[in-house]
Amino acid sequence: MASSTPPEAPSAAADPSRSTDWLRALPSLDSGADLGPVQLAWLGDAVWELHQRLGHCRSASRMASAHQAVVAAVRAEAQVIALRRLEPWLGEAEREWVRRGRNRAGRGPRRADPATYGQATGFETMLGWLFLRNPRRLAELLDHLAKTDPPNPSPRTHEPVL
Repeated sequence: MASSTPPEAPSAAADPSRSTDWLRALPSLDSGADLGPVQLAWLGDAVWELHQRLGHCRSASRMASAHQAVVAAVRAEAQVIALRRLEPWLGEAEREWVRRGRNRAGRGPRRADPATYGQATGFETMLGWLFLRNPRRLAELLDHLAKTDPPNPSPRTHEPVL
């Protein structure tokens, strides 16, 4: 009879790339070829939030603290910071999807700066495109963010986006 105790999950704290293992196992899909930037941004928003939640659910913090950390990480300002950190690593196609998403963003919510909202939408568009077309590359970029994460990142402590 098999044991009902699930195997212990590897610690993401010891190896930040562990939170992207699920992406590496996904096949590339051609089904996203007909999606536009807005649909890809919507998908990318979900991918980014799931990535953040996976990273925080393995920590020993209380759920309220984990929730607050995820909310801070998925804000437009934090996404722009992540995009800026990735810019030197992006290929031409990835930059093109950022541009296309940024140009289709619209004004955004009242509280958001339109330029910040546009850049964040571009970031989400690129994530959505990579999720469908090249999950391994997406995992590489997310791993790069995890490995180069500044201590105590908070979007409120950075300069405003111009």
